[in-house]
Amino acid sequence: MPPEIVVVDYDAGNLRSVQRALEAVGQRPLVTSDPRAVERAEALVLPGVGSAQDCMRKLAARGLVEPLKAYAASRRPFLGVCVGLQLLFDGSEEGGGVECLGILRHSWRQLLLLRALLLR
Repeated sequence: MPPEIVVVDYDAGNLRSVQRALEAVGQRPLVTSDPRAVERAEALVLPGVGSAQDCMRKLAARGLVEPLKAYAASRRPFLGVCVGLQLLFDGSEEGGGVECLGILRHSWRQLLLLRALLLR
């Protein structure tokens, strides 16, 4: 039986699309906003739609920031989708800037600038 994959619900995501995609490939997603489920997850998906500022505010309001950081430190499978990927970085300069989860080094704008330089 495949591991249960937690899809983090913080009212800012393309949850059903992620859930259906995982089910289509035979996975068992659990869509939840429970910080304890994040801590126990075997694998985790952090979706997101909107601005990084709004998404970080919603994660903090649900007590999910520290559980997400602890989960990432455990080196279990972790996938960020759309803004969920952006939130994994130190910060985002979008909308005046916001501190993000700090799981990946650099800010979102710095990463995009680096990509632009490499593609020249």
